[in-house]
Amino acid sequence: MEVEIWSDVMCPFCYIGKRKFEHALNEFSHKDQVTIVWKSFQLNPAMKTDPSKNINDYLSEAKGWSLDQARQMNDRVTAMAGDVGLTYDFDKAVVANSFDAHRLIQLAKAHGLGDAAEERLFRAYFTEGRNTADHETLLELGTDIGLDASDVRQMLESNQYAEAVQRDIYEAQQVGARGVPFFVFNRRYAVSGAQQPETFLGALNTAWSEAQKETV
Repeated sequence: MEVEIWSDVMCPFCYIGKRKFEHALNEFSHKDQVTIVWKSFQLNPAMKTDPSKNINDYLSEAKGWSLDQARQMNDRVTAMAGDVGLTYDFDKAVVANSFDAHRLIQLAKAHGLGDAAEERLFRAYFTEGRNTADHETLLELGTDIGLDASDVRQMLESNQYAEAVQRDIYEAQQVGARGVPFFVFNRRYAVSGAQQPETFLGALNTAWSEAQKETV
């Protein structure tokens, strides 16, 4: 069974959704027969990288909120992350366009390291306050998960995997993803958002049962 997950590395609910889905997958009887395919999505393709700003500053300016309003909202998200064992630090999170981070994920997918890339980039962005648009940072993160440094550098210095990122973004429109995270089970069932583990487990069981009927 295949589960495709559209996600953006700057999306706080995507990291939370990843954890909740993983909890469900651990409870799923046939988890060893599930293939996870990570798909690229950009919440804000036009975002300009600005290491001088954190996300609270950005939201305050972009949404017309006060800095206190932005912090209060992100405090609520931080608490949600804490409930699934994640540590968020929005005061450190750097405003960064995610396109090159998605190219790194595509390279990682080609080497069977898609999940590792997602996890490392999420942690770098939300916990460590790293600039995930900076090429030297992406080089370090890529080698952290086992990619060859020369492969990562070659990708970053070219347009490699740009088409793959754009193809995923286009495909999201085709499957009805208007936001992320967006989970598609066997191209038949979809779950939108960082739902509770039992919701994901229900989708896994339903998709599995349907697939078994078709093979009889």
